[in-house]
Amino acid sequence: MKFSYQEMPETLKGTYAEASQAWGFSWKEFVATVPSPLLLVTTYKQNGLPNACMQSWATFTSANRGKGFYAILGSVNKNGHLYATLQEKKEAVINFVSAVSFEKCMATIKNNQPEADEISVSGLTPRPASWVNAPMVEECFMNLECRYQWEKEIVPGDDHALICLEVIGVHIDEAYLKDRTGDQGVLFNIHHPQNPEITEKTGHDYAGIIQKKIDMGEY
Repeated sequence: MKFSYQEMPETLKGTYAEASQAWGFSWKEFVATVPSPLLLVTTYKQNGLPNACMQSWATFTSANRGKGFYAILGSVNKNGHLYATLQEKKEAVINFVSAVSFEKCMATIKNNQPEADEISVSGLTPRPASWVNAPMVEECFMNLECRYQWEKEIVPGDDHALICLEVIGVHIDEAYLKDRTGDQGVLFNIHHPQNPEITEKTGHDYAGIIQKKIDMGEY
């Protein structure tokens, strides 16, 4: 048996799923609960100090017959530092968050003052990127150096933009060369799962890892 939802169920009214619309999240996001990778995107501000912004709602794809590799950031706030720095610098680094670096990466959310080195003040180590003008985070096990390509509003006039970055180069910690998943690998944002059949007044987001289940090489 499947349950179907087109309009917000009465059970979700008055819960986090309804209240979150003020922050730009649809109630459907909490019903569908599709995980996406947790990323720390770093740039340089106009004053030259490192900017760091936690992101999710992202995916990666190849294009141009495999000649290019691209990151699609699905929801970048136009009023935030990341958007402003991408408009100016056109370059960034995507740093992959693991369970080891999670707490310090999350600290960048509150350490976002214009005059702050948002990486260092959060207990992380900034390093100059090799091919683009942006900082990368030493403690993150994989860093993708990127250049801005284009942006688009999913809905005209929205205050968030979908942004495409081309991945210019990749850095991977030696310990992760064999596998970027597992207990200390890529973390995924599991966005506040809600059961529409039960009224839930509280709840939380979670960070989770991939568990390998099927060897697709057999198909």
